[in-house]
Amino acid sequence: MNTRFFYAAASISLIALIVLCVAWEAVLAPLRPGGSWLILKVLPLLLPLFGILRGKRYTYQWASMFVLIYFTEGVVRSWSDSGLTQLLALLEVILTIVFFLAVIFYAKLTAPSRLANNAAITRPSPVSLP
Repeated sequence: MNTRFFYAAASISLIALIVLCVAWEAVLAPLRPGGSWLILKVLPLLLPLFGILRGKRYTYQWASMFVLIYFTEGVVRSWSDSGLTQLLALLEVILTIVFFLAVIFYAKLTAPSRLANNAAITRPSPVSLP
């Protein structure tokens, strides 16, 4: 698998997580009828969005730790809630796992040392003529 695959997986899963959180807290299963302030949990997800979409390696690195907050929320709510909220929480867990793995592998494949090694491998060695 190449970096394009992990770039696409990270971008799609992050956007899906944003959409899920907005829909969850606004329409599908809000804590209170009509929505709640918990919808603001989406705002921190917007911080890494543009860096992820632009393929910035540094954003991929810190976003891997950042998304663990949402993973924790999904695990807790899938354990403690029931019905639709439990299913939405499980979907949140799945999306955070996909995002986490995608950003980790993207950051690994785009490491400067790895890129230098790949360039050295593809560069032809000079041939000395007698």
